[in-house]
Amino acid sequence: MSKQFNTIGIIGKHSDPTGGGTLKELIAYLQEQKLNVLVDKNSLELAPELVGKFEAVDREILGERCDLAIVVGGDGTILNAARSLVDHEVPILGVNLGRLGFLADISPSDLAEKLNRILNGEYQEEQRTLLHAQVLREGEQISSSAAFNDVVIHTSNVARMVEYETYIGGQFVNITRSDGLIVSTPTGSTAYALSGGGPILHPALNALVLVPICPHTMSYRPIVVDADSCIEIVLSASNQAHAQVTCDGQIDLGLKNGDRIVIEKKPNPIRLIHPANYNYYGILRAKLHWGKRL
Repeated sequence: MSKQFNTIGIIGKHSDPTGGGTLKELIAYLQEQKLNVLVDKNSLELAPELVGKFEAVDREILGERCDLAIVVGGDGTILNAARSLVDHEVPILGVNLGRLGFLADISPSDLAEKLNRILNGEYQEEQRTLLHAQVLREGEQISSSAAFNDVVIHTSNVARMVEYETYIGGQFVNITRSDGLIVSTPTGSTAYALSGGGPILHPALNALVLVPICPHTMSYRPIVVDADSCIEIVLSASNQAHAQVTCDGQIDLGLKNGDRIVIEKKPNPIRLIHPANYNYYGILRAKLHWGKRL
């Protein structure tokens, strides 16, 4: 029997006034169902009139106490929530207020109907891989971050390439000059990596894809590797371009020449909740317009 959810955490897209109505509708519905509701304190700016009416907590407390997190926003909001909740093993359900919605697959128009079925145990659950990236400088960790979609090493200069060495599982792969490198999870394979010419990876695969960004050679193509491989990128000491690491397009980590970027799969996956009729290939057809006449 599917687990019933009793304490629901709510996370909204920050600084998005259009999400306030959906947030209030969601809270009202959960209140009718006699469920415990925790609201991410930073999300209350979307509906200031709710301040004081519900328990507002920080993300750490929300992760510790709730057994389902409902994220109101787009895929970017879910990326943010996943990074903060993955170590708590809290399942995430997305309500889509964004454009594409690869991860958030409930629309506000059918919110009550879909939630009613999910709370009654009619849902699918899947696990998705996250990455952990750390920047090492002379053997010492300088910074680190989780990533749900991708870890991207790139230049912050206009029209400058960066030179770096790539190692996979401790084995030397190549030296490359390019605009950067995308290391993507299967979830991120439909994001920046896809725009860079990478393949789409099914979310169930235990794999990563490395996609060079405009490499200075026609022979360096995207490569898919085992997700349990340790990916290491070493910046050349002679780079003239300024480089940085960006995780999910949201977290920036500074780099210096000679830095080593170590990227590994996080031990815990993130748990995603979908409606019972969820179909990954249906999502691809809908979002990428497969099979439609031009």
